[in-house]
Amino acid sequence: MRRAWLALFLSLLALPALAEDVGSVGYQFKWLGPNDKIVVEAFDDPDVPGVTCYMSHARTGGIKGAIGLAEDPGEASIACRQVGPVDVEKLDKIRSPHEVFSSRASLIFKTTQVTRFWDAKRKALVYLVYTDRIIEGSPRNSISVVPVGVPAK
Repeated sequence: MRRAWLALFLSLLALPALAEDVGSVGYQFKWLGPNDKIVVEAFDDPDVPGVTCYMSHARTGGIKGAIGLAEDPGEASIACRQVGPVDVEKLDKIRSPHEVFSSRASLIFKTTQVTRFWDAKRKALVYLVYTDRIIEGSPRNSISVVPVGVPAK
């Protein structure tokens, strides 16, 4: 029983990061409910202190969007930056690939995910954002690369 609680606790520690809203702009008027908008969110990499990612994606409005039943479009863009010191020696020990962010893009079947890869040869963190569905995913994606351990000139 104790092992089950420990496993549950450790799995909660490994949850993907939570995003903070940076801002949004409306792009399509809706007569009823909120307008469709493009949202910009930021999240810190939970395993690599000193790296923050900014992601933009569309959020569907209207009545369905207001009550959480709308399906958001499957496009997203990402830009990740080093915003503080990064311990380069610890990067060889991180999981790669590893999901660092996930959010719902529909009620149950669609999610937007950010997966991090560590390119040890080039000393770079690569962040990939994409949307998947249980039945049919989308190949639309965007990447951002954060070079680390490269001396500034």
